[in-house]
Amino acid sequence: MQMKSWAVPLCLTSLLLSGCASKYVEPEQYSGFLTNYSVLKEDKSPSGAPVMRWIQPGLDVSQFTSVYVEPSQLYPQPQATDKIPASTLQGITQYYDQALKTQFAKVLPLANGPGPGVLVVRPAITAVSAKTKSLQPYEVIPIALIAAGISTAAGIRDQDTTLATEAAFMDGSNNKVVAQVVRKGSGKELENSDQVVKSTDFRTVLDTWASDMVKSYQSLKGK
Repeated sequence: MQMKSWAVPLCLTSLLLSGCASKYVEPEQYSGFLTNYSVLKEDKSPSGAPVMRWIQPGLDVSQFTSVYVEPSQLYPQPQATDKIPASTLQGITQYYDQALKTQFAKVLPLANGPGPGVLVVRPAITAVSAKTKSLQPYEVIPIALIAAGISTAAGIRDQDTTLATEAAFMDGSNNKVVAQVVRKGSGKELENSDQVVKSTDFRTVLDTWASDMVKSYQSLKGK
């Protein structure tokens, strides 16, 4: 009976820890990279992931005959750490740039800069993080909870990696924003808190973001 009496609150606690994290980037986590967040609405990406997005009503994407992908930024400028070194941050932006160019080149010629008929893609990486995994519902047995706590303290518990992006899409003839997106995604799990985050841990999510952007463009063009 005594075990049941404190297993219930522990269960509720673990469910709160594991089940209430929003899949959307919360407003308090917006970086300031975009000019207007008030127009963003909850939506789904072509791959089915939750995103905050805005597209100019009535936008005719057929006006764009080429695309210019600006070098992605780290915004705000982060402070490198032993856990997430500068080489990782640089590797993430470099791979993001290449993924975007590779995907957009499938549907539009790549331009060397803004101009009439050019769709400008302005991307930013706005968050890179690694944190200890939350307790899962199956860990509500007191002994498992205690063991999990020891594992976390010892630095051997798995860690989640998370990446967030904000991107603006502009008419290259007048620099007017025609679409915006804010989203986050998960990279590879780390085995422990001592493991250094690598740019390769995020390649899958970066490829997905780039692919979704192009599929969204194709969807608009097909309307």
